[in-house]
Amino acid sequence: MKNKTQYIIISLMISIFILASCAAPASEAPAPEEPLVEVMEGMVQDDSSNDSSQSIEAEPIVSKAGSGNDLMIATRSNRLIIKDAVIKLLVQDSDIAVDLVTQIVSDVGGYIVSSRLWYENWGEESYKYSTTTIGVPVDQFERTLRRLRDISVRVLDENASGEDVTDQFVDLESQLENLNATRDRVRVFLDQAKTVEEALTVNKELSKIEGEIEEIQGRINYLADRAAYSTITISIEPELPELPTPTPHATSTAVPWVPSETFGKAARTLTTTYQGLVDFGIWIFVAVIPVIGPPLIVAWFIWRFANKEKMAKNKKEDE
Repeated sequence: MKNKTQYIIISLMISIFILASCAAPASEAPAPEEPLVEVMEGMVQDDSSNDSSQSIEAEPIVSKAGSGNDLMIATRSNRLIIKDAVIKLLVQDSDIAVDLVTQIVSDVGGYIVSSRLWYENWGEESYKYSTTTIGVPVDQFERTLRRLRDISVRVLDENASGEDVTDQFVDLESQLENLNATRDRVRVFLDQAKTVEEALTVNKELSKIEGEIEEIQGRINYLADRAAYSTITISIEPELPELPTPTPHATSTAVPWVPSETFGKAARTLTTTYQGLVDFGIWIFVAVIPVIGPPLIVAWFIWRFANKEKMAKNKKEDE
């Protein structure tokens, strides 16, 4: 009986570690730490020395990380596709277009994520612009885009994309299943803990596993919600009228006579003239005469001396 109990508990430990090693690479979860192993070994030793120990029936755990994924993908009728689109519309009337967008969202069973309205001036008037982000059921994605195109004068820009997350979703489901099985096995060891230290050690590992389960479950829920509802961002611009070309007006070239302005201009001209003459005189006496004066005086004396001799010679010839 003792050997059978010890064998069953050791088999249970081996199953736990095999299951944890399968789940750790996918979820990047750390394997149970060494204290948990020591506690389990101590529990095995205590059971082997206890004559009244109870036998635990161990059920084999088969990981579905291998062929199970293929089965889950094969049985899934639709792929999980996250669809997004951005569409820019030119419309005749922005107010009507915004109301029609709201009506389309209601008809397809969607919801408005965010909305923004603003006005811009064109000529003497202001025109409404809007940007709206909506979520619509994935099976209404293409229909919604068609109805949005119909409310516009022209589609200025459109961009749609899709991301297949089926494999990622299936992998997360497999990780979740393995972690749930690991959690159940660790709970068995928690029930078998005989000391406070053993219970605290096992409970610490149980908390880690439950945290990983919540994280993966949240990721699964996010992918499921994003794949169930597609996102469309709608930009609306009004069709602007052409601005009229301004007509040039004939202007009169006749200038009225103002005697005071004429007198002022004449006085300014006279003043400028006298200022110019005074400036010219200053330049002559300061800059010009000192430079050319001495050479002129020397030349004059030479000319005078030469003429004096010539006049004396001519006088002698006359006598």
